[in-house]
This record gives sequence, C-alpha cells and structure tokens, in this order.
Amino acid sequence: MDLTIFAGSANLLLAESIASEHGLRLGHRSLQRFPDGELHVELQDSIRGHDVYIIQPTSPPVDENLMDLLFLADASRRAGAARLTAIVPYLAYARQDRRATGRESVSARLVADLISTSGFNRLVAIDLHSPALEGFFGIPLEHLSAVPILAQAVATLTPAHAVIVAPDLGAVKMAERYAKLLGLPMAIVHKTRISGEAVEAHGIVGEVRGRSPIVVDDMITTGATVEAAVKAVLAAGSVPPAVVVSSHALLVGPAVERLRALPLTRLIVTDSVSVAAGVPLPIKIVGLSPLLAEAIKRLHESRSLSHLIAHG
Repeated sequence: MDLTIFAGSANLLLAESIASEHGLRLGHRSLQRFPDGELHVELQDSIRGHDVYIIQPTSPPVDENLMDLLFLADASRRAGAARLTAIVPYLAYARQDRRATGRESVSARLVADLISTSGFNRLVAIDLHSPALEGFFGIPLEHLSAVPILAQAVATLTPAHAVIVAPDLGAVKMAERYAKLLGLPMAIVHKTRISGEAVEAHGIVGEVRGRSPIVVDDMITTGATVEAAVKAVLAAGSVPPAVVVSSHALLVGPAVERLRALPLTRLIVTDSVSVAAGVPLPIKIVGLSPLLAEAIKRLHESRSLSHLIAHG
C-alpha cells in the first residue's frame, strides 16, 4: 500500500520535516477560503488505495485548524484512501472534558466525535492534557509522549541540585516521568485557577529550598500557571534561574511578557505548534519529526508503537 502524507495549514514546516524523514514530498492539496469565509479543500494527487496521514495540530486559530483537519479527512475518504490516520501533535479542547458549572458544553467529547466520524481510522496525538480523553474517541487513539526527548534536551542544563516542579496537580504524572528519567527529586505546587488568564499558588509539597527549579507541564498557553509556579518556588527558597519545559508552546495573550519577566535560563519546547520567529525568550525547540516519522513508519508497516506510547 502506497504511503501519502498531507499537511494542513497549521504547521507546514513540521509536516515537511516528517515527509523528508520518509524520503517523500508532501501530497499536493488546495486549502482556500471563499470571500464569505467558507473553507474549500481539494486534493490534487490521486490517493486511491493509499495509506494516508494528515498532519495538522489544532493550534490557534483553533476552529479554523480543526476544520482544515476535518475537511482534509472527508476529501481523502471520498478520494478512495484505503486507510486514514490523523497526526495531531497538539489536540485542542482537551481541557474541556467535563462540566464544571453544569450548563456548559463538554467540548472535548464533541471534538472527539467530529474527528471520529470524519473518516479517520486512527488518531495520533502527543502529550494530551488528559490521558482519559482516549475514552472519548470512537477510533483508536495512539497517545505518544515527547517527555523522553525533552528530558534529553534538559539533561545538559541540569545542575546536581535541581528539582522537578509540577506546577499543578494535573502535571504530577508528567513530572514523575521527568524526575525518573533525570534522577531528580520532585515537588508539587498547589494551584487554583481564578480565570482563563489568572491562577494562584497556595502551597508546595516537596523540598525546593536551595534547589534550581525545572518546571514541567504539557502546555503553556497564557503563561499564568508557569508564572505562579516559578514565583511560588522562588519564594519558598529555590535558587534562580529556572528552566521551563513544555510539550506545547501556544504562547498566547500575555504569555511572552510573563515569561520574559521571570528569571529563566531556558524555555524548552517542541515544534508541535508553530512558534513565531524572533520570540524574545531563551527558547530551545526540540523537533518532533523523528518521533512522528517513526510512528508513521510503524503504523504503515502494522508494527507495535509500545515504546513510543505515553505511559501513566
């Protein structure tokens, strides 16, 4: 079965790098917006009987990129793809997985339904905000992790007296994996979210005094959680500067200004979403193309992904 890789509009550089790992060019497609805002998608290569992979993180603008993904899936299905896989390095709406007030949408479930019914046979995602999202999908979800490659990147910056910091309870499992890989102790910051852009830190579990903090999380959106965590551990006696590690660098709203104001020696992220050139931060971007290219190769050959899967 022939292998074909298409890219949406969200992260063309990552898609090109993945295709290059396979010695391929990206499939030709047209994504156009009509004057009224409607999206028109057309595939310009024959894919009948092919094993097709569509690479499209649902990063901001979230709804536009989600529609790109769904329309590309529908076009591929109607063009006769034998098998169709979504490669979604960053999956949006993952935090809206339950009703907090009782009169709101469970958006994560709705998005899962849209993806599941759009023609995809399988979904590949990286470091989901909640691993429990797998149960929302009617198709198999392969949950990969960038933690091992991010841990390798941070290892060269890790002093002997460092401590891994989970900025909230939701990041504890991820922090445990970093701590194990790097052989470091761990601390947890207790956080309360006040709004979409504001959080408060209320306490710390674990010893941080005299240690350099390495704050780890699955995503950085407005930077409020990282800001609160760094300030909390420094107030508790941690030694600056700090290192921040995240799988997904959305960096929206006041994120850049917040992070610039912190004593950071390095911000280490992946290229799961496009990071604007010239961001005034000490940023190091770790490429995901080898990981995702390996996942595509194994899926194409019907081989196991066990050592790539996120555990815990």
